[in-house]
Amino acid sequence: MPKSPRFPPNSVARETRASGRGSAVRVIEMLAYPAVQLLDVTGPLQVFATANEQIVEGGGTPPYILRVVAKDRARVTASSGLEIATEPLPRGASALDTLMVAGGPGVDLAAADPALLEWLRRRVNKARRVASVCTGAFLLGASGALDGRRAVTHWSYCAELARRFPAVRVESDPIFVRDGTIWTSAGVTAGIDLALALVEEDLGRTTALAVARYLVVFLKRPGGQAQFSEALSLQSAEDEFGALHDWIDTHLAGDLSLPRLARQAGMSERSFSRHYARATGLTPLRAIERLRVEAARRMLSETRLPVKRISQRCGFGSEETMRRSFLRVLATAPQDYRRRFGS
Repeated sequence: MPKSPRFPPNSVARETRASGRGSAVRVIEMLAYPAVQLLDVTGPLQVFATANEQIVEGGGTPPYILRVVAKDRARVTASSGLEIATEPLPRGASALDTLMVAGGPGVDLAAADPALLEWLRRRVNKARRVASVCTGAFLLGASGALDGRRAVTHWSYCAELARRFPAVRVESDPIFVRDGTIWTSAGVTAGIDLALALVEEDLGRTTALAVARYLVVFLKRPGGQAQFSEALSLQSAEDEFGALHDWIDTHLAGDLSLPRLARQAGMSERSFSRHYARATGLTPLRAIERLRVEAARRMLSETRLPVKRISQRCGFGSEETMRRSFLRVLATAPQDYRRRFGS
């Protein structure tokens, strides 16, 4: 297998040495259990393992020691049927930097285990930082670690997390949420986004970007922090309206009125409205609003363009129109979104 590519000339090692952040060796524990989601475990761990490779190839010492731990067993079977080799749960006094809790179909049984929850509470207090991946937030919630904090989980389980743990301020939109020393992430692959953010905090942006490039993922995925893309939600209608959606994406600043959309689709207005709503669950004009909001929040998080110019480029026409759409779709104003998620 080829070695991980480095940034010339050894920029990964240079940035790490200059910051002094690469000198500490950090123990990372990933808590697993029967029927855990395999990618919740392996995705984040591969990010840290690749960071180790990047640093070693630059002449440094591996910054991470990685451990998968589980209760009373030498291996657990993931929900996919694959077995994962594990270590016993460490004693509370042993050192660690980061505790991560994976999600998966087995999380409810794990959260109902009093002995595991007691170990988790002690371990949370020992760790410098704690993170959950996907529905691992339910295990952290059951331990009390999320009480009074902001948190996120897979978009389809956010309402259930809020119902079970009313003391937790659940946010359904972000890819990951950091509240003090507690990090939570959205569904499955969002654990990779979270792990990249942890690497960036530990070792700097250059190393995190090198890891992302090697793994062929985005350091910051398009769409900003949104875990559920409107474009993705409309893919259920791709067979019938895929060509129209492609056209809309390149004409957001133009005329996207109902008559114009119907002409582009080759239908009467009435027929187009009926077929589109059936295929997507949205009226055409509501879908356009959401796609424009998605494009605008991507610009807000990834560029320094003035809000006025973004509103024009995305077809809102004015800042006030864009503000009203943001409040309706995201329950936040564009300026607040930029302050929170801007690069």
